[in-house]
Amino acid sequence: MNVHYKTKQIYSIILISIALLGCRHDKKVDVSDIQVKVKIERFDREFDALRTKPFAQQNAYLKSKYGAFYHDYIKLLLQEPVNTNDTAYFGLIKQIISGKPYHDLEHDVDSVYSNMDRVVAGLTDAFKHIKYYYPNKELPKIYTYTSGFMDQAVISDHYFGIGLDLFLGANSRFYPSLTNMWPRYISRNFNEQNIVPRVVEGMAREDMFLENDSNKTLLSKMIYNGKIMYYMDQILPTVPDSIKIGYTNTQIKWCNQYKSAIWAYFLDENLLYESDFMKIQKFLNPAPFTPGVGEKNDSAPRLAVWTGWQIVKQYMDNNPNVTLQQLMGDNDAQKILNGSKYKP
Repeated sequence: MNVHYKTKQIYSIILISIALLGCRHDKKVDVSDIQVKVKIERFDREFDALRTKPFAQQNAYLKSKYGAFYHDYIKLLLQEPVNTNDTAYFGLIKQIISGKPYHDLEHDVDSVYSNMDRVVAGLTDAFKHIKYYYPNKELPKIYTYTSGFMDQAVISDHYFGIGLDLFLGANSRFYPSLTNMWPRYISRNFNEQNIVPRVVEGMAREDMFLENDSNKTLLSKMIYNGKIMYYMDQILPTVPDSIKIGYTNTQIKWCNQYKSAIWAYFLDENLLYESDFMKIQKFLNPAPFTPGVGEKNDSAPRLAVWTGWQIVKQYMDNNPNVTLQQLMGDNDAQKILNGSKYKP
């Protein structure tokens, strides 16, 4: 056999094998026959109608239509416990909705979200994927609200609330004055394309796959977060990794370039089994970079989340018979690490 041809043949086989391995965890599933109807209720607009309609009448309508969400929203808006059966809070609400800051905010929300068609389409596809893997999952009602930049999302067993004032676009006129609450490295992700991923992630973390209280070590938190990210891969197969984890494209490239160095750092510093949260939180929480890692503050943040994601991907590649449901129900972080054979 011609040596040059044989070399090319072997090289081609290697490339095909790598491609197949790399695609296994990104395998797209057919959800076209799954019936899901998503309706986004514009609570923000109906609440704004308190300014123009008889207040008591509209308030009673909101209480009747939105139930528990209405009670939760009033408490969030006023930032104090409220008995919504007592009309004493009416004056506070009237004061808020009559002010210029409220008017300006409602104007911008209506300008950016004159309709929610793209969000409905994205949620419909995401919810179809959820139903594909979890057919019995009860999907939440979706409400939109504004909270004066207090909270991006609120979730309960039966609803998911989307705070549109924290999805106005990175260049919103409001965000520069809110850097104490929402630093630039966070607010740059406050845009429409982040709504669906945040709903999927919120449902996963707060409803479907709550973190086990026994997860104290960095490794256990690493694998838990990695599973959440892998779950998002399956539910949002066309969403870029940078949006799922909240990175810039430069940070994604940095992590890929220094993958082995990141892992070596965790091992050399004996961090995998560290349970002192003060020592490990900098590898888990949002930040502009990871202190003490990289040069000139060029490192990506949340390195434990990103690394856990890579470990879980490799574990699923190495164990093709493990289903998504089995993965998400497996709390043995050491088993997943061992099974991944992760050695970047």
